[in-house]
Amino acid sequence: MTAPSATTDLPRPGYWPWFGAFAYLFLIGAQVMGLVTSVPDRDMGHLQKIMYVHVPAAWIMSLTFAVVLWYSFLYLWKQRENDDLKAAAAAEVGSAFCGLTLVLGMIWGRPAWGVWWTWDARLTSTLVLFLIFVGYLALRAFVEDPHRRAQWSAAVGIMGAINVPIVYMSVRWWRTLHQVQSSPATVDPWYVINLRANAFAFLFVMIYFIRQRYVASRFERAAELAAQAVALGRN
Repeated sequence: MTAPSATTDLPRPGYWPWFGAFAYLFLIGAQVMGLVTSVPDRDMGHLQKIMYVHVPAAWIMSLTFAVVLWYSFLYLWKQRENDDLKAAAAAEVGSAFCGLTLVLGMIWGRPAWGVWWTWDARLTSTLVLFLIFVGYLALRAFVEDPHRRAQWSAAVGIMGAINVPIVYMSVRWWRTLHQVQSSPATVDPWYVINLRANAFAFLFVMIYFIRQRYVASRFERAAELAAQAVALGRN
């Protein structure tokens, strides 16, 4: 395993606070635009507007788990601690987006389907994905050896990320209450504009969250190694 580079040249805030403020303001603006400019759907009425949170959350969830996949592979290949910390940061953020996707789907499902939850293929596969990454985070919390923790986490992260295409294709592979994927050709143009605006807003928030969690992890690792050095009498 490469020497713990996460403890050297600790990152400085730089322009990131400004980027975070921009991301939050963009998210607020995109949500307001979606609520104000979208006409009620013919069948779902104003309930349709939950789409501007639910769908972007699902998209960004998938993208975030792709980041986990990438850095998990990099860690297994290069054995660099920073890659492990980046994968872990993305896993935390992706888990939050996955949980948000499930909750919003339940809120939408209650008036649309008449139940909060059903063992639909899309819902069940998304729940499995969420539980895999909850297990990923639990694993990192309970394994103390950094090298073993990173290796095991990379394996679980790759396994979890492989489940993302299953979630995406579940509505086509199995009979499901959940609708199949829409496209710009099948959605009203105003809905497309608002969906894309909110997708970019969620993307900016995702980038900011991952960066902030990665920085926090580097400081946590630096503090851990400093405490070990003191305990061993090196300082």
